[in-house]
Amino acid sequence: MNLDKYSRFGKLDPDNMLDRIGELPRQCRAAWTLVQKATWPSNYCAVRHIIVVGMGGSAIGGTLLQGLVAEECAVPITVVRDYTLPAFVQGPEYLVIGCSYSGNTEETLSAFGEGLERGARLMAVTTGGKLATMVRERGLPLVRFDYSSQPRAALGYSFVLLLGICWQLGLVRDYSADLEEAAQVMDSWQMAIGPKVPTTRNTAKQLALQLEGQLPVVYGAGFLAAAANRWKTQFNENSKHWAFFEVLPELNHNAVVGFGIPQEMQERANVLMLRSNLDHPHVQARWKVTRELLSREGVAVRELKGRGESALAQMLSLIHLGDYVSFYLAMVNDVDPTPVETIAFLKRRLAEFAF
Repeated sequence: MNLDKYSRFGKLDPDNMLDRIGELPRQCRAAWTLVQKATWPSNYCAVRHIIVVGMGGSAIGGTLLQGLVAEECAVPITVVRDYTLPAFVQGPEYLVIGCSYSGNTEETLSAFGEGLERGARLMAVTTGGKLATMVRERGLPLVRFDYSSQPRAALGYSFVLLLGICWQLGLVRDYSADLEEAAQVMDSWQMAIGPKVPTTRNTAKQLALQLEGQLPVVYGAGFLAAAANRWKTQFNENSKHWAFFEVLPELNHNAVVGFGIPQEMQERANVLMLRSNLDHPHVQARWKVTRELLSREGVAVRELKGRGESALAQMLSLIHLGDYVSFYLAMVNDVDPTPVETIAFLKRRLAEFAF
């Protein structure tokens, strides 16, 4: 695929995933406007622990929220990607937020149902489905949004709505200014990495070509650890490509020991470091030494830095870049970035089991 032949993209992208990626700044603004109109009982402000239940593209918003507000939010935020809630979730001090794009994700519905049984406070973020019906029938708070896409392409809603809920509950500060900065940074960067920008001047296209036939391993630290996770899953779902992610400083206690074997991986692995000037000073030093270790083993390394002043702007700008890279890699791989047939097959097979 010649990534400068923009007209060819449409043949591989009939459902316009490229357009959905380009709409991320608009999504974020729309989600922030929407959540400011939401209301819920005043006693929801008394919760002492937030549990976000979701899977895949609907759960990543909770993970991004965790990383962004970890040093600010006085109550713990736990993300549950499973059928069951942890045993400690008991009573009204816990707020269980069901996040499911379709509203029909079986793991989310199961865990959300447990929250009902255990007397937790509940609310839902969804476009509809069984989850919306469940909360409406019980008069529970519902933040419903309309956006036609694959769940992973609705990240602006799944993340920003959760951030707005925490703000409305008085758990974090007002992120309005940071969010607008992030949207402006994404709009600006998009002018340099969009599909009509030639490869010679397009970082995202260059990186996609660099990753052809390679194994991307994405490193992140602190609030960018979840962004590294997002890059990994976008490579999997959009590009239909193997990928992994690791988190600093933890990777310095295990992953670095395995750089040398098997030797074949030294030529195939491609490490992408998502960095920020806001990283802890000790982590900054670890980035430098980790790069030295990788270079010593002959592993390709590339550093990518978020744009903007705020953590939110840097996080979202790097996510936006990663989404574009995953799309261009899909074009290089000659695959349609939208459908996830493997997951559809898995669901069909699981439906044959009696539980």
